[in-house]
Amino acid sequence: MESADSFPVIVVSGLSGAGKSTVLKVFEDLRFFCVDGLPASMLAKLVELFKGKDENYRGLVLGMDLRQSDFVEEWQSTCAQLGSNGVCPSLIFLEARLPELVRRYATTRRPHPLESKKLGLEQALEEEKVLLEPLRSAADLIIDTTTYSIHDLRRRIQEKWSALTEGKSGLRVNVISFGFKHDVPTEADMVMDLRFLPNPYFDEKLRPLSGQDKAISDYVLGSETGSVFIEKYLDFLQYILPLYEAEGRYRLTIAVGCTGGRHRSVAVAERIFAILKKSGYSASLEHKHINLD
Repeated sequence: MESADSFPVIVVSGLSGAGKSTVLKVFEDLRFFCVDGLPASMLAKLVELFKGKDENYRGLVLGMDLRQSDFVEEWQSTCAQLGSNGVCPSLIFLEARLPELVRRYATTRRPHPLESKKLGLEQALEEEKVLLEPLRSAADLIIDTTTYSIHDLRRRIQEKWSALTEGKSGLRVNVISFGFKHDVPTEADMVMDLRFLPNPYFDEKLRPLSGQDKAISDYVLGSETGSVFIEKYLDFLQYILPLYEAEGRYRLTIAVGCTGGRHRSVAVAERIFAILKKSGYSASLEHKHINLD
């Protein structure tokens, strides 16, 4: 485990109820050694124990949360200690919208780590969000699990983790297509409204298709408006992404949206993703609302 590439160390954290246990099971199935609830101060010791001694696992995955009261403070010092030993852990941050987290807690009937006589569930969730903001800001990958089933989350983790391990560039770019009528992704750093592009929805023959089909891509991006837009937007990204990277940014989420999230946004997201991969970026692609009405 002389480097993060030869034996990756991954920390999974985020809001309670957002799916950490499910993500740990996914990594376990991918043949990673997983530990939940480990104090941050013990991470460096655990990493040292694994150094070059176990070839049965692809890496080490730790689940960490506010069950450890000083987790955020200890995490920062632990990262510095690991960095001095040449190990750079990847941080995955899970979140979900407040109503969904409340619903999940109502279903499981488990108490929130911060819940008390003075702090109700919703207040505890809001407090946790504030406390974990430094972690969210430092995360390599942010995943909003609000609309995900367990199977959706499993698939997304497998896809996104593969993306994190590829690419020459240190900047990791997540591309998301979405529909404005379903809501804007909370994890987005940049949002592009594509509702000015030609809409295949109004063609009965094209309506059942999605932006992943060539006919839709040709309709949207083959038009005069579409072809000029995609050329200029890709030029803009090729200019601005190196500037983000030069400033030390290591994660950027680009969300492109149309009305329903099935045609225009999907076609544009597919094109952006293809160009980024060709340019050597570590990129992931997610169509958030492609299967919603």
